Amino acid sequence: MASRAIWKGQMRLSLVSIAVELHSATSRASNISFRQIHRPTGKRVRYEKVVEGVGPVDADDIVKGYEQNDEYILIDPEEVDAIKLETKKTFELVQFVGSCEIPPIYYDKPYYIVPADDLAEDAYRVIRDALRRSEKTALGQLTMRGKEYLAAVRPCGDGLLLETLHYADEIRNADPLFSSIEDEASDDELLEVATSLIERKSAPFKAENYHDHYREALTELLKAKQKNRKTPRASADEKDRGSGTSDNVVDLMSALKKSLDGAKSGKSSSTAKRGTAAKKTSGNKSSTKSTGRKKAS
Repeated sequence: MASRAIWKGQMRLSLVSIAVELHSATSRASNISFRQIHRPTGKRVRYEKVVEGVGPVDADDIVKGYEQNDEYILIDPEEVDAIKLETKKTFELVQFVGSCEIPPIYYDKPYYIVPADDLAEDAYRVIRDALRRSEKTALGQLTMRGKEYLAAVRPCGDGLLLETLHYADEIRNADPLFSSIEDEASDDELLEVATSLIERKSAPFKAENYHDHYREALTELLKAKQKNRKTPRASADEKDRGSGTSDNVVDLMSALKKSLDGAKSGKSSSTAKRGTAAKKTSGNKSSTKSTGRKKAS
């Protein structure tokens, strides 16, 4: 499934503006998720927005409330959306720092920056190559999904990677946690052994060498459960079947059937896994409300 931009606007350096798009650099399509089922009836457990003494309420009647001094300050969602910030449409590169100057604890989530059209590519490449040559990371701010982020931009392969950063007041002070650790020199002999072990196990980083063993074990458990005729089952409601799934919620039964069918027909396990991943990423995004997970209002 083609990637969909989550932010579109201008990346600006001084007087130069480039039309760009942001795409998430990570995916949760391979995650295994479950729906909550009421065991006695086999029906989906659903969540409703309710008011004490009133019951379920209409979404149009819900406003935002900021709690202060034992009362709520009420704000319409439209008032929040109306806040005008230049960073909603413009991401200006305002500072450049050494690529190793930002402590890892500040990094949050990565996104790919891509030029929005052919006209933007030339200027895009110039900024990419200038960052490479100077070995610098660019800093700026942009607003998306109801929050203004501090962000760092650095070269990544043939393009640019944007990583959102935590603000200073979002980082917890580590001193209370580390204060009880005595600041004394380590034993020389033990330190030498530990250093030797580190050197022996040192190697270039290759992310593909690591796998989610819990997810793999859970997948095997689900396959075994599906094969076992004694496994309890519950029929999905018609409205559940018609609602589809979000892009990070897996139709487990269909995905597992596809894997098993691939195994029966002599396909390799890696081919079956690719088929499962393809099924996971083809879910209908319109069913986000039906996943059964609580959302922030």
